[in-house]
Amino acid sequence: MRYDKYRAVIVGGGLVGASLALALARAGKRVALLEAGEPAADGLEQGWDARIYAVSPANRRFLEGMGAWPDMARIGTIASMDVRGDAGGRISFSARDADADALAWIVENRWLQASLWAQLRDSGAELITGARAAALATTPGEARLTLEDGRELAAELLVGADGANSWVRGQLGLQASVKPYGQSGVVANFACELPHQGIARQWFFGDSILAWLPMAGNRISMVWSTPDPQSLLQLSPEDLAARVAEAGGRQLGVFSVITPAAAFPLRLIQPEAVAAERVALIGDAAHTVHPLAGQGVNLGFQDAAQLAGLLDAAPDCGDWMLLRRYQRQRREAVAAMQFGCDGLYRLFHAKLPGLPWLRNTGLSLTNCLTPLKRQFARQAIGY
Repeated sequence: MRYDKYRAVIVGGGLVGASLALALARAGKRVALLEAGEPAADGLEQGWDARIYAVSPANRRFLEGMGAWPDMARIGTIASMDVRGDAGGRISFSARDADADALAWIVENRWLQASLWAQLRDSGAELITGARAAALATTPGEARLTLEDGRELAAELLVGADGANSWVRGQLGLQASVKPYGQSGVVANFACELPHQGIARQWFFGDSILAWLPMAGNRISMVWSTPDPQSLLQLSPEDLAARVAEAGGRQLGVFSVITPAAAFPLRLIQPEAVAAERVALIGDAAHTVHPLAGQGVNLGFQDAAQLAGLLDAAPDCGDWMLLRRYQRQRREAVAAMQFGCDGLYRLFHAKLPGLPWLRNTGLSLTNCLTPLKRQFARQAIGY
């Protein structure tokens, strides 16, 4: 039987999978990208996107290096952060604390994906859309992927970039520790009366966490991690806007809804491995984190960047020693982010006597310690 043979086949054409496909194609490798859906051509067809990401400076450079960073017309800049505890604690820091131009940029999923796919269409990568994988098999020499329409692909390396419920991970039989937080992230976008001044605002309320992220113009994106998403989803647009504005002390005046609220369950996912014979996992297929630090997509882009770097001069993209090196390189950074986000979440949800005073005092004390605050700022931008 004849197989189309590639250096790499990537399953999942979201932001992380598309960025890896583009990086490999730019390096001159024959690569195929399999995406079950049909990505939008320009990212504007459906208006503003409630799914947004805070992209770090390091990952902006990664995307810019491939010509995939989109036009700034729909991108917000985080110049500073203002974090409030549940009992008076507060910490704030700015890009200046990290000697940077910005802490991050707020980009809509569709806007960034359209930019990536525009570059992919001119990259030489083979784009297989509207098709799904049906079976995966590996041998010491290659990975073989059978599609539902009967097509068969062979590659030195198969990459699973197919999200938290990864089909690839399941086909490999890789077990994953899944810890539900008992919360959902409710997202929506709003037009606000007053300028946000590039400030990302976050409030810890004891049982929930609210974030306002600055978008382009007088707009913000909300992420509200809550155990009771229906209390927000069932509100009318007017009542939702009033509720969100009030929760943040009306710091930006009156709100009006741009995109309706949607919710997604929050889980900590830790697979036992992110590499197997002829296969590697990236993005949410390899890990998830609580969104309170906005680092999920940044970890995924760094998966793609580091894997692409390892594959750049590799005579065999699926070499087992190379895949083990990728796994080792990513383990520490991912574990540190998961531990940090999970620890902060649990710290602000614990009900032990005296703990609210301790955690809020810690926030305020850190705010007064310039060297420590500078370190927080540098970590926030991925340095």
